[in-house]
Amino acid sequence: MKRSPVVLAGTVTALSLLFAGCASGAAPSGQTSSQPSESSSPASSAPVKEYKIGITQIVSHASLDAAREGFKQAFADAGLEVTFDEQNAQGDQATATNIANKFNSAGLDLVLAIATPTAQASAQVITTTPVLFTAVTDPVAAQLVASAEAPGGNVTGTSDLNPVAEQIALVKKVAPNAKMVGVLYSSGEVNSEVQVKLAREAAAAEGLELVEKTITATGEVQQAASSLDVDAIYVPTDNNVVAGLEAVIQVAESRKIPLIAGEGDSVAKGALITYGIDYTKLGYQTGQMAIRILTEGADPATMPVETLKDVSLVVNQDAAARMGVELPADLLAQAQVVG
Repeated sequence: MKRSPVVLAGTVTALSLLFAGCASGAAPSGQTSSQPSESSSPASSAPVKEYKIGITQIVSHASLDAAREGFKQAFADAGLEVTFDEQNAQGDQATATNIANKFNSAGLDLVLAIATPTAQASAQVITTTPVLFTAVTDPVAAQLVASAEAPGGNVTGTSDLNPVAEQIALVKKVAPNAKMVGVLYSSGEVNSEVQVKLAREAAAAEGLELVEKTITATGEVQQAASSLDVDAIYVPTDNNVVAGLEAVIQVAESRKIPLIAGEGDSVAKGALITYGIDYTKLGYQTGQMAIRILTEGADPATMPVETLKDVSLVVNQDAAARMGVELPADLLAQAQVVG
């Protein structure tokens, strides 16, 4: 049977189109071409984890501020992305509790509490988020941890227990004829009560009488310092007293008696002398603990409370002149001199 020329032409045309499609590399229906599309983009990298950390501080003064900045620097050096929510209770315990409540519901990855009162407020309210403390003298006495070796909960951190006995011994070195030493501290601060207990023992060992004056707020520092009739004054790392240190310095200078401090920043501000720790280093060490918790899954319950072992003798020569104190050559030889 003869085919029509029209039908034959149509068949040729269909075959031509089929061969053209194959030559162009088009994939058959239901299959995917192995050639990459020009619009495809390389796989995106995993998003960088950004941490949210709350910082609560009882009051502003040089040592606590240094601890805070040291903590933040540890994260900067580690190259971690962190948003810090920084709050200050301005010396008020009720405000510290309000800050803790806010942090508890803020979805934070970790909380840093600077100083004993804010650490206590945070530990009482925040029970699941990791809480680190710094600038806390005795975390066991403050009921923050079960023990320094095994905290046992979601709270751990670094202690700033200072060498109180060595600091009291400085009284006899700068004022050999001293009989009475005045000490100012907050009656409501556990860390101060611990230090004053140690100061009593150290004063007795040195043949000194310790005269104690307590305050409840920074505004009372001036009156308490002025009421002391002593041969020297000792100021522990008490948050309220250190915040009002200028008033104590004025009393010491006007009466020409030495002022021994609990930490180096107070000496830089005008106290005479101390054996003290570096609070920037203490805060940095706390930051390193936080990084282990956030990036390695370390458990605060099994992270021992850490201390900073290095202490330095710090003296202020300008303060010595204003207080009428002649510093022994052997002390100056081994000291870091400020002022």
